[in-house]
This record gives sequence, C-alpha cells and structure tokens, in this order.
Amino acid sequence: MQPDPLSAGLSDTGGLQRRLLLLLLLPFGLVGLVGAWFQYQAAGTAAAQQDQRLLRLAPMLGDSVVSAVNEPADTQAGLLPPKPLLLLAPPVEEFLNEREGTSGYSILSTQGQLLLGDTWLPTVLPSTPEPEFLSVTEGGVTYRIIAQRVPTAAGDLIVQLADGSDVQQRWLNIVLVRVLLPNVVLMVVAALGVRWAVARALRPLMALKNAVEYRSPRDLSPIAGDATPAEVLPLVHSLNRLFALVNAQTEAQRRFVADAAHQLRTPLAGLQAQIEAWGQATRALQPHDKLSLPVDQVLRLRSAARRTTQLANQLLALSRADTTTADSSAMQRVDLKDLCETVLALHLDAAAARHIDLGLDAEPVQVDGHAWLLRELLINLVDNAIKYTPEHGSVTVRCGQEAQAGGGAIGWLAVDDSGPGIDPAERERVLQRFYRMPGTSAEGNGLGLAIANEIARAHATHLQLGSGPGGQGLRVRVQFA
Repeated sequence: MQPDPLSAGLSDTGGLQRRLLLLLLLPFGLVGLVGAWFQYQAAGTAAAQQDQRLLRLAPMLGDSVVSAVNEPADTQAGLLPPKPLLLLAPPVEEFLNEREGTSGYSILSTQGQLLLGDTWLPTVLPSTPEPEFLSVTEGGVTYRIIAQRVPTAAGDLIVQLADGSDVQQRWLNIVLVRVLLPNVVLMVVAALGVRWAVARALRPLMALKNAVEYRSPRDLSPIAGDATPAEVLPLVHSLNRLFALVNAQTEAQRRFVADAAHQLRTPLAGLQAQIEAWGQATRALQPHDKLSLPVDQVLRLRSAARRTTQLANQLLALSRADTTTADSSAMQRVDLKDLCETVLALHLDAAAARHIDLGLDAEPVQVDGHAWLLRELLINLVDNAIKYTPEHGSVTVRCGQEAQAGGGAIGWLAVDDSGPGIDPAERERVLQRFYRMPGTSAEGNGLGLAIANEIARAHATHLQLGSGPGGQGLRVRVQFA
C-alpha cells in the first residue's frame, strides 16, 4: 500500500523545522565568516602599521645613543667595544612604557656583542642598513622584532626593538572572542527561539495532519477550516472537494448495489419458490412418470437459485454495513445472549440436515451496537461455520464477558466449529470480499467473513480468527469495547 503523500508530508514537521533552522541560521554563519575575514584583514592592517611604527622607532633608538663611555683597560685595549651612553628619545621611551612586559630592546656591536638591553632577544646582524623583521616566541608571547644597522654617536651599532602586541599573530584569539563566540551564542539563542516559534506556528498544521491521519478511511466528512492558516486553507478546500467527490461516487455505488440487490430479491424469491416446488414434485414422481428435465438437473437448478438469492442478500447486507459505518448512527443496548438464541433457532434445520451438533454456550451480556447488524454478523458466522464443517461435526455459538486488567469488563461473541480451519497465512485474506481459499469444496461467494468484518468495523472492532477448541477447527471472535 502506497503511503499517503499528504500525511507523510505533514508528519515531517521535524524536517520542516530543520529546513527553517538551516535557512535562518545560515545567514548567521555567513555573517560570522565575513566578520572573521574582516578581523583577519584588520589584523593584517594592524600588523603592517606595527611594522611601520617599529621602522620609525628603530632609527630613534639609534639616535638615543649620545656617546661612548670610557671603560676599563680591557675595553681601552680594544678587547671590548666601548659601552654607549643611552638617553632614550621620548617616542621610544613612550613605546617601552606603554608596552611594559610585552616589549624589549637591545643594542649590539657590529660583531654581535650585547652592549645594552634585554639578553633574551636574538642576535641579528644585518649587513646593510636595510631593516630586517622576524617573529620570536618568548614566554608564551609572540614578539615582532626589527633589527637595523644604524650610525650612532658611538659608531655603527645594531639596534633591535621587540613588540609583543602582534595583532596578526593573535588574530585567532581575537576572532574567537570577538566574532565566533558571540555568533555561536547568538545562533544557539536564535535556534531555540526559531524552534519554539516554528513549533507554535505549525500547531494548526499539526492539527490538520491529525485530522487527516486519525480519521476513518470511510469518514469523508469535510475538514473544519476555522483554525487553519490562510496559507493552508486552499489545501483544506481542495481536500474537502475531493472528499465530496469520493463520497458522492461511493454513495452512488452503494445505492446501486443496494438497489440492485433489493430489486433482485423479489424475482429471485419467486424463482426459488417455483424451483423448490418443482423439486418437491420431482421427488414425488414415480419411476414410470415422464419429466422433461432429469432430477439431478432440477436439483442443480435449485442450488444455483439458492446461491443467487444468498448472494443478493449478502450484497444488500454489505451495502447496509457500509452505510452504517459511514453514517455513524446512534447505537443501542443489544442483549448478546438473546441474539445468540434467536440466530441459533434459524439454523437448526440446516445443521440437522448435515448431522451437525449445533450448540449454545451463552452468558447474559449487553453491549452497545446496531441490533440488526449484529444479527447479520452472527447469521453469516453461523452459516459459514455450518457450511464448512463436515458432517457429524460441531458448531458452538458463545457469548460472555471478561474482566480487564485496568478494571471494567468487555463483552464478546464467538462461533467455534470443528471444520478444517484456516491457515494463519490466509486469515487476513479471507476477510477480503469475494476471496475463497484454494481447494475449498463448499459452496459460497466469499462474502460471509467479509460482511461480518465490515459489521465489526462499524462497531469499532474487528474479527479475530484463531483455532477452535483443542487447536482444531476455527474460532471467530468479536470483542466489544
């Protein structure tokens, strides 16, 4: 059976929510990526500005050397260069003060001896006046370092400045704290808000889905569109038009079957009466009397007339069961024991003709239902049981009630027989209309169990097919809420 596209589509609200969340949160993600890109560009710009500042401060650091101080004999002997006297230029002093702990400087001789400054700075010896830049990590801080050979009052020296506020080296942390983290928090809050809003907005759609999904296949009444959103209202109108067309077609077909069956009943009843009388007259003839038709042909004609009459009656009963299911008319209290006794009396002759023990095991019980439909249900079950039970077998009609675990009691009706039974693999198929099990020898139209099942469905229940007493034969049971 193909799934209902409407029901499948409406039931996939989780997928709709996911799509809405994706469509709404995707822009947030794009904004976050664009923000990260701009932050990276800003970090690159800041790094370039940082290099330009170091490039301006390096010559000022060289100009801060005012002279060389006389040193001990080893210095005068030329073993060490003279130690310079340093008077920091205001921009260099301001730079070192505002970045205290994340900056440093050093002054080296052209041979690489440290004359002044921080000892942790690497030794870089440019061979030309062109500055050289490098990045060094010290104590968990990444420093941007410039090294340049400059002329000073103490001669040519190597000056180095280090800046630990390298924006480009720390841009990932900046992006994480300033861009990604706020956007993630915003996306989580937005996802929760959108989920709540979508769930609230889809409530009318879910109500429509439930109205379609949980209604009976035979319930073709219009769907109420009072609380339906305007966007879904055209769909509701289309469904109602479809229901009206299907209902009209079904009703026309049902009326045709009922009218045809009803019209056939009168001529078939007359035909059967004539054939029955003919059959009785045929049996009363003496062997030397002449008859235009042989006795066996008369009996076959009588059997065909009976089957045709039964088919017309069953079609009429089936049409009435369908009508009752669709109309959902009011039910009344039905005494099952009374019903069993009445139906049993109708089948005594048929059971006696085949030497079948027709019994009754009934307890007083009342259920809500349609009395004439339940009578038709039991007639079909008993007739079916007698027809398929071999001669000298047994058929028992039962009814009673049993307690439920949660309290209260339920009524039930059952017919047991000692016939061949029904294979478990066939028990679903025998409830279909006009289906007869392969190899069945008994006469029938394949409608008895189908009619009984339709009547059971009109009472919000179904036939339960199982094995009879002792695992032999068939038990058909109907349980009423």
